[in-house]
Amino acid sequence: MRTLLIATYEMGRQPFGLASPAAWLRRAGIEVECADVSRAPLTAAALAQADTIGFYLPMHTATRLALQLLPRVRQAAPSARLCAFGLYAPIHADTLRAAGVNAVLGPEFESELVDFARAQLHAQPSTALPRLQFTLPDRSGLPPLEQYARLEMPDGGARISGYTEASRGCKHRCRHCPIVPVYNGQFRIVDAETVLADVRQQVERGAEHISFGDPDFLNGPRHALRVVEALHAEHTQLSFDVTIKVEHLLRHAALLPRLRECGCVLITTAVESFDDAVLAKLDKGHTQQDFLEVLALTRRLGLALNPTFVAFTPWTTPASFAHWGETIAAIDLIEHVAPVQYGIRLLIPAGSRLLELDDSAEWLGEYDPAGLSYAWKFNDAATEELCQRVQPAVAAGSRANHSRRQIFADVFHRTAPDPAPQRATIPYLNEPWFC
Repeated sequence: MRTLLIATYEMGRQPFGLASPAAWLRRAGIEVECADVSRAPLTAAALAQADTIGFYLPMHTATRLALQLLPRVRQAAPSARLCAFGLYAPIHADTLRAAGVNAVLGPEFESELVDFARAQLHAQPSTALPRLQFTLPDRSGLPPLEQYARLEMPDGGARISGYTEASRGCKHRCRHCPIVPVYNGQFRIVDAETVLADVRQQVERGAEHISFGDPDFLNGPRHALRVVEALHAEHTQLSFDVTIKVEHLLRHAALLPRLRECGCVLITTAVESFDDAVLAKLDKGHTQQDFLEVLALTRRLGLALNPTFVAFTPWTTPASFAHWGETIAAIDLIEHVAPVQYGIRLLIPAGSRLLELDDSAEWLGEYDPAGLSYAWKFNDAATEELCQRVQPAVAAGSRANHSRRQIFADVFHRTAPDPAPQRATIPYLNEPWFC
């Protein structure tokens, strides 16, 4: 009995979603091979030897790449049983089955994957969210950490980056978030000892920095603090980054100094927009003023902030886009915003809460199985033209390795002011993709 686990892309990270189920499968006596095709080609031998094949789908891009790969896999391994697992598998179940996948597993997939490999799981697994007792991920057989994204530092140095998860899911229900159709306000904790053991084994393999992939690191603030304090006690020189909602950064502001003391050097936060009306439609739970307060707070503490945005929504106009750029410059955020953010267009997956909006009939189109998203339109042709200009400009600037200020100037057609003298370029992961 041999299982092949395939990851197509996970933002330049060594995939936790292969290492965790690999440990479960090997503990059950099942032979496992892991293939991260973002780092090494998928071999014909691996396909030919597999009895079961699982595709890990943590994000939109990974799912589209998996769908492109499926015909080749199906042809090379016609007798293998195929499954898909990860956050994006359940919401695209119909498309995946139509493409030849035999079973679509839930987001808490490890136990179901063992059953599938043993041929004990039917094609329609339970939609309930189990509470798993996580085990130490098995990272053997994955490419070394040196082949993945690094943390670039303001002094010009770089740190080898590892990746782990202290929780899954989210207790919030932002309308545009792809987590919501799957978890619907629930989240699951990975016990602290398992998290620390996973960090320990990555440090032994050269990790100098850890990215926590939790959708929101402060969904469970006591758990988060317990993890980072123990991490810092054991690895005093190790840095880390986390993702935290604007709402939680304000609510748990008292915890932020301790995060900084324990090695946090970067916080990603999904701002999405500076338009309060758009934020209300997205049900983000914060306002522009809330973000400005968070920005001031993190700057006082010396915590670098990495805000992410959805640049183009059904409510974007050329004027609002220009105002967004003016605000980014005015509050000295140009160095904080990854250029890819300037071209992000809203994705509306199956089951999205955006379908609940009263005005959806004005802009919502049909579901596009190839794009894994509902089509939607802008209010006017000028905004569509703007989007079609901005996305290639961002791509061209990134390919040419232009600075963030150069790309900002290209996108917004305005000179990017020099940064304030006291503000250094922030740390950033050198593969900044977000969907």
